[in-house]
Amino acid sequence: MDESDPPRPRGDAASLLAAEDLAPYSQDELGARIALLEAEIARVEKHRLLAAAHRDAADALFGRKP
Repeated sequence: MDESDPPRPRGDAASLLAAEDLAPYSQDELGARIALLEAEIARVEKHRLLAAAHRDAADALFGRKP
């Protein structure tokens, strides 16, 4: 995220997940949820690294803009 980017709206998926009551979930359901979230974190991290590599390649080719 660039410093000039505005913050995401509070209704984004991560905000909704963070606000959800976890009390109704069983231990097994919580474990499954953790596994799903870890897989999503890995997917987002991979995308972030690819985007950074793409940006670095563009900066190397065209130069970084101020």
